[in-house]
Amino acid sequence: MIRAYYQKNGDLWCAVALEDEKIWSTAFATSEEECVRQLRENLPYNQPFTFEEKPSPLAEHVLGALKSVLEGKDASWDFKFETEHLPKYTQRALKCLAKVPVGYVTTYGALAKTVGGGPRAVGQVMASNPFAPLVPCHRVIKTNFSIGGFGGGSEGGIKIKRVLLEREDRGFQKPSKIRTECGMLELFPVSFLRRN
Repeated sequence: MIRAYYQKNGDLWCAVALEDEKIWSTAFATSEEECVRQLRENLPYNQPFTFEEKPSPLAEHVLGALKSVLEGKDASWDFKFETEHLPKYTQRALKCLAKVPVGYVTTYGALAKTVGGGPRAVGQVMASNPFAPLVPCHRVIKTNFSIGGFGGGSEGGIKIKRVLLEREDRGFQKPSKIRTECGMLELFPVSFLRRN
């Protein structure tokens, strides 16, 4: 049975759905209702789940990690994500994306070059990422260094993406590359993001 928990962290609500030691879904939103809706949408329709009032120790740890990411802090963890129900391409893209460190972004095109497919396919994966922001889809931007979409492309979602990236800016000046299981992935400092 998947057990779901949610709580308010500052101005945002955060939620996690867990089974055993694996994360099935995370969510965050400005309202309790939206956060719960996102969490439910990220769960497979045929998986039974229940909302619990008191978080388990793992749920507390995950909710704390969500808060750290949303505050732009450097945080490390070794969570296990339940991905078996996801398409193989989605699994590959999310695993590669999880390697993008704080202070850097990658582009839809660079991620597509590394995992295969095209930028639109990567965009679809980012739009349906069940583990945001722990698997940091907010760190994927357009090739021209404009912000790209987030949270369904709404103005509020794009504003949140920009705020998250501004919090994560570490002042890096040079592009970099990291090795992933799928190949080398190009990274760019957050400061490369166009401000318009």
